[in-house]
Amino acid sequence: MKKYAFNRRSVIAAAFAGISILAVTAAQAADTVTVWCWDKEFNGATMKEAADRYAKLHPGFTINIVDFNKADLEQKLQAQLSSGTTDGLPDIVLIEDYGAQKYLQSFTKAFEPLSDTKAIDYKNFAPYKVALSTVAGKTYSLPFDSGDTGLFYRSDYLAQAGYKAEDMNNITWDKLIEIGKAVEAKTGHKMLDLDLNDDGVFRIMLQSVGGWFFTPDGKPDITSPTFKAALTQYAKLMQSGIYKPVSGWADYTGGFTSGQIAATVTGVWIVGTIKSVADQSGKWAVAPTPRIDGVKGAANASNLGGSSWYVLSSAKNKATAIDFLAQIWGKDKDFYQKILIGQGAFGTLLSAREGDAFKASDAFFGGAPVWLNFSNWLAQIPSVNFGTFTNEADSAVDAQIAGLAKGGSVDDAIKAIDAQLKQQMQ
Repeated sequence: MKKYAFNRRSVIAAAFAGISILAVTAAQAADTVTVWCWDKEFNGATMKEAADRYAKLHPGFTINIVDFNKADLEQKLQAQLSSGTTDGLPDIVLIEDYGAQKYLQSFTKAFEPLSDTKAIDYKNFAPYKVALSTVAGKTYSLPFDSGDTGLFYRSDYLAQAGYKAEDMNNITWDKLIEIGKAVEAKTGHKMLDLDLNDDGVFRIMLQSVGGWFFTPDGKPDITSPTFKAALTQYAKLMQSGIYKPVSGWADYTGGFTSGQIAATVTGVWIVGTIKSVADQSGKWAVAPTPRIDGVKGAANASNLGGSSWYVLSSAKNKATAIDFLAQIWGKDKDFYQKILIGQGAFGTLLSAREGDAFKASDAFFGGAPVWLNFSNWLAQIPSVNFGTFTNEADSAVDAQIAGLAKGGSVDDAIKAIDAQLKQQMQ
């Protein structure tokens, strides 16, 4: 747990229940807003920056940022909401977009409908982000980041293996496997590290061909041609030998921050973690996400994750929490410029993309216009409907990863995934 306190006088705008302005007493000024999130180098760091900015406008503002492992946060939130007990819940919680609809439809009354407050203008955010947290005409989140993906790689290792930047541009997954074998042969470094208990790379592949686990009306779509194409490509990667198996977030990020691993294919939100190792500056580059060869409409662009901030209805300091989100996360363009450069937080506040930060080059990544590139790739991401059972679908796929890695049948895996998902949806 981290605590950032600012002992000054305070006036806060309450943005709910029709109240426009509240004069805050000295006792209220000491109120603390508690935030649950994961990844201290990314979400935690951006929230601290937001807190620092809000404190300058509202002296006395205090925030507790509680950093969890993502899976632990989700388990704790699910258990507490299911029990109906509000004691110990935070004022603000970060929820990944994949699980948003499930939480909102299962526990609607547990979350504050922020659209009712009129404090946030949702026209200022990317429409797909707003839709992800809207139920029955009410929107519950302050939209945060995109999961726009890319191929992050050590340009020095690739150069040692004889590859230039243009060799990495708009490649296929099969080409990445070929490159990975050459990199290991010439440098001794595995190309990737992959967690065999996490199907994140599979989700990247699946969305890149415009597929998902479900049809637009929410029915399982596991037996579709796009799903099979993505799972076939994933199995090929699992069987390629170009990666080091890892377990958990720390093991995964440690692979490339330590210099052991040559690349990772993941969301733009990883930039903060990569840039946390200062002596690797200039040794990294980013290319478009690999595509699946032979699939019509396959894109060199995809999405992984993305999340948004939610206020709990039981929040002890709801007025402060809502106003904090509305004033900084909902309006401050300069804030988004700062967290883009500092943490690689690719926010979805549309007006923020007009700033210089999105056009700037980044010396850490060899002087490339990294954020402009991600802006261009964002427009190419195939749109899909995440539905309400993505977490259950993930579990079904995860159960088959080890078998696929050992050469198991894709067709048999599809049958097993389809059966498990349908059972979990009952």
